[in-house]
Amino acid sequence: MRSLVVLILLCIGNISFSQDSLSSQPPLDTVKVHSPKKAVIYSAILPGAGQVYNHIAMPKGQKKAFWKVPLIYAGLGTMTYFLISNQKTQLSLRKEYEYRIDYGISVDPQWELYDESAIDLLYNQYLNRRDLNILGLGAIYLIQLVDAGIEAHFVKFDISEDLSLAIQPAYFGQNAAGINLRFNFR
Repeated sequence: MRSLVVLILLCIGNISFSQDSLSSQPPLDTVKVHSPKKAVIYSAILPGAGQVYNHIAMPKGQKKAFWKVPLIYAGLGTMTYFLISNQKTQLSLRKEYEYRIDYGISVDPQWELYDESAIDLLYNQYLNRRDLNILGLGAIYLIQLVDAGIEAHFVKFDISEDLSLAIQPAYFGQNAAGINLRFNFR
C-alpha cells in the first residue's frame, strides 16, 4: 500500500512540475498554402468551384477569378440545351423514318414534306450535331479544370511593376537601329 501511495505522489509531482511542450516550440508559419490539386478537385466536383477557391486565396489588388464562373455555366448550359434539342429532333426523325418504312405513313406533320432519303440525311445530320455537342460539353468541362489548376499555380505570383521587361526600339545613329531590352528587378 505504501508503494502505491509513493507511486501516485511521484506521478502527481511529475505532472505538476512538467514543462509545457507547446510553449517551447516556435510558432508555426501562418501563411496558408494554396493547393492547385484542391482547386482541380473542387472544379471536378462542381464546375467553377476551383475558380472560386482561387479567387478567395488571391491577394487584394490582383486579377480575380470569380468572373469565369458565369462563363463556365453559360457554356455548359448552352451545350446541354443544344445536346437535348438535337437528341429530341434525332429521335423524332428516327421514329418518322421507321414508321414510313414499316407502315408507309407519316407520324409527325413536321416531316411530311420530306421523303425517306431526306429524312435519313436529316437524321444523320442531327446525330452528328448531337455527337459534336457531347464533345463540346466535355471540352468546356476539361477547359475549366485546366484553368482552375493553372490559375491556382499563379495565385501568389508577383505581377508588380518591380519585376518587368521593357522592349523598345533603339536608334544608334543614321543607319543603325536595334532593340533596347530593359529588365527591372526591384
